Amino acid sequence: MYITGRDGMAVVKLDSGYNIGVPPESCSLMNRPVPVPSEQHEVLQDKNLPTLAIVSTGGTIASRIDYRTGSVTSQFNASDILTAIPELAEIANYHTIPLATILSENMTPAIWQDLARAIYTAIKNGAKGVIVTHGTDTMAYSAAVISFMIDTPVPIVFVGSQRSADRPSSDNAMNAVCAAAAATGDLGEVVVVMHATTNDDTCAIHRGTRVRKMHSSRRDAFRSLGVTPVGEVEYPSRKVTLKEDAVRRGTRTLALHDKLDPHCALVQFYPGMTPDLLKAYEGYHGLVIAGTGLGHTSTILIPPLKHLIEKGTLVIMTTQCMNGRVCDRVYDTGRDLLDAGVIEGGDMLPEVALTKLMWVLANERDKLKAAALMQDDLKGENMRRSAHGL
Repeated sequence: MYITGRDGMAVVKLDSGYNIGVPPESCSLMNRPVPVPSEQHEVLQDKNLPTLAIVSTGGTIASRIDYRTGSVTSQFNASDILTAIPELAEIANYHTIPLATILSENMTPAIWQDLARAIYTAIKNGAKGVIVTHGTDTMAYSAAVISFMIDTPVPIVFVGSQRSADRPSSDNAMNAVCAAAAATGDLGEVVVVMHATTNDDTCAIHRGTRVRKMHSSRRDAFRSLGVTPVGEVEYPSRKVTLKEDAVRRGTRTLALHDKLDPHCALVQFYPGMTPDLLKAYEGYHGLVIAGTGLGHTSTILIPPLKHLIEKGTLVIMTTQCMNGRVCDRVYDTGRDLLDAGVIEGGDMLPEVALTKLMWVLANERDKLKAAALMQDDLKGENMRRSAHGL
């Protein structure tokens, strides 16, 4: 039990894994020993099954309860996941790579580079697919940037969980099993595999450059935006169904492009935003703006944006809308932004545009060519046409 600093309630960790808050005066402390995790043994693997690599970066799927505080802490490594989810051993033979043990808000471009290199090496050494366990909060960013950093002939599957393994409603086991099924399937691209519904029946396969976490806690938090998922995995049958537009295994030749320019930023426009805020980005190599509607800011921001561009910052305009695309040729404000040198970001999600910009600027020094690359569709991130109804 511990006392929260927010409201003075005592938080009690139940055997079920859930927390309850009660008045401290209603509790009596007992010298109950802190639970100790049981000793774990090496999982026997079938060498006749296809080999997958599990790259562990941490997150809730690799977490357990810290009984000192009653909160979730990232402690597992990839080997622990196999022990906790024995069904995985029925699908493949695994090589585990404990890359990091962090909650995903602590992800950085430097770790992305380490991750890309680890995935590339695993595939080069014969892995038929790669599973990346990752915290859900920034998993979409990581899936997007890895999409640009690696040309992959095999599936690279990001997976996480919304609820830790000790909770009765945990989604970690089903998500991991579905991820393994997808990783042994016919995919040849970077995807995110997570619950498709609130029930334990289907996981959706989302393209890594078109997915966003849409809910803070629901198990079906992830959605494909502007497109439909590229496939699904039924559970418990583990049947994988891919859509026609899913990139197939063996389509691309393995290649690593691991350079990133961290001097890029993402800013969301809001009414009343002052020009002084843009001064913070002077010297940045790239800036993504999540604008309103078709891709707008207030007119008072256009001069400082033009100043940034003249000083060498590549500015990309995206939209805050969940669906649709930027078109700065409809209203005067949009045309003025274009005249100032702002580049239209099409239907790229702002977070995807940020990771792409980091990758483009690290690999193309010529600003005109870099701007053209930002408007190209490299990995399904910037489609030429929007699907009806999406």
